[in-house]
Amino acid sequence: MSLQDIAEQHRGNAATVLQYAITTKRIVDSAKGPGFSVESWNPLRELIATEEFVRVGNFKEVMDWDGYAAFLTNWAPNADWDCTFKRVTEKDGVVFLELEERSSVGDFHSVVNSLSVYEFTAAGKVRRVDVYLQMELPSADLLKGYEGVNISQA
Repeated sequence: MSLQDIAEQHRGNAATVLQYAITTKRIVDSAKGPGFSVESWNPLRELIATEEFVRVGNFKEVMDWDGYAAFLTNWAPNADWDCTFKRVTEKDGVVFLELEERSSVGDFHSVVNSLSVYEFTAAGKVRRVDVYLQMELPSADLLKGYEGVNISQA
């Protein structure tokens, strides 16, 4: 079953989270074409409360929307990314999304189990994402993609 089919079975914040993953995949795939820029993330931006957005990533790096969009813009043209749905759970307006994520950047390939925790505003916009991964130890090549990113304690 496709992620789109799964998204159609959900409503509210859970559907928004699944749409977030679908939109990310579509934009990453389009990033190899001409004209790709930070504005290419606007369809994802529509799901985000950009003024208060915080993403805490794989290595506890903290990014606001502008920093995250810049990071994605740098990463996506060189990356292939896909995912397989495992589970989505919503409790008290917080959504937990479990995926198997597969990515390639150059010669580096990874398969990770991810759990992303999404918090929402009262208007149903994503205001915070906390990412947790099960993965093999990262290589130096993977860490190169984080050069210039401020890694701080969340």
